[in-house]
Amino acid sequence: MTFLPLVIVSAVLHAYVGWRLAPGLGAPLLQVLLVAVLVLSAVLMPFGLIGGRVLRRPWADRLSWVGLLLMGLFSSLFVLTALRDVALLVLNLADMVMPGRLPLVQLTRQSAEAVPVLAWVVTVLGFFNARRTPAVVRIDVPIKGLPGALHGFTLAQISDIHVGPTIKQAYLQRIVHKVNALGADVVAITGDLVDGPVAALAAHVAPLAGLQSRHGTFFVTGNHEYYSGAQAWIIELRRLGLTVLMNEHVVLHHGKALHSDAQDDSQTMAPLVLAGVTDFGAHHFDEAHRSDPHAAIEGAPPAALVRVLLAHQPRSAAAAASAGFDLQLSGHTHGGQFYPWNLFVRFQQPFTAGLGKLQNLWVYTSRGTGYWGPPKRFGAPSEITAVRLVAG
Repeated sequence: MTFLPLVIVSAVLHAYVGWRLAPGLGAPLLQVLLVAVLVLSAVLMPFGLIGGRVLRRPWADRLSWVGLLLMGLFSSLFVLTALRDVALLVLNLADMVMPGRLPLVQLTRQSAEAVPVLAWVVTVLGFFNARRTPAVVRIDVPIKGLPGALHGFTLAQISDIHVGPTIKQAYLQRIVHKVNALGADVVAITGDLVDGPVAALAAHVAPLAGLQSRHGTFFVTGNHEYYSGAQAWIIELRRLGLTVLMNEHVVLHHGKALHSDAQDDSQTMAPLVLAGVTDFGAHHFDEAHRSDPHAAIEGAPPAALVRVLLAHQPRSAAAAASAGFDLQLSGHTHGGQFYPWNLFVRFQQPFTAGLGKLQNLWVYTSRGTGYWGPPKRFGAPSEITAVRLVAG
């Protein structure tokens, strides 16, 4: 969406909130304060998304910070105002049935005062939830026929970090430290790492070179990589030492004998296929990048009984199940990021967050390790996921 439509839509939505709340506040000072905040938000909120187009850094990032903070605040204001209108409609209908029994004037004023207060509280709490270092979520996934050598195999998943205007090198460095402390066998990055071009963000993504695990770090593209110049980012991430899986797989040989002098490795070693696909919608940007779980598993050795797929969007699951994968690690949804948007994710994706199953395929959907847009998480905390394979 270009700038002018953004401004128009923003103005209309802000006008609705002011129209519904200001008259109910009563006190002129509160009315003026609300209108002033709404005008400021209506003007600056669109710049949260396009700050980089109108100013150079660091002023672009500062403008984006202000616009995105106001976006988070206004989102709660708008939702709470709409919910208040629904509640007032129900109360007015009830008053028609039971005239004079409800203190409608008092409820109208109190609810108008409560909406901005609640919006501020949710925004402040959401800000601290978004900016903290994500907690580690540990999940065991039961795999039928899991070889003994692979019992306890751990993948540290990070996803949807969105390095960009408000997430920089220091934030990512904290994530790297926490992932390294897990001592995982594999680090998996399931897309939407960046919101911006390599030229602007390479230094802020550089901490990824310090990720440590037994078998290495593997990356698949998300939709935001394609908004940010996917091919350039693929080159940059490979330069940092990450393995970018583009509808392909690697075979990892794992077990106690990996660094031992045992004479019969077959008793203590087992292969695991780790595959990755491009983003579900990558073909809209580059037909050569069309996502294909079947191509990703093609040529995998039959002896590899465990097959794991990295796919940014959960809706890759149907193709992954038919291709014979045992587990898919995804992100994209952010778990909704903050209420009430988590209620709508299910209409676009088959899984919102956590562990689910489609036929014989386990699907783990991360709530994301960063955030997109407003620095705000409420009811959907960010996470670093430690996924452990266990015998099913």
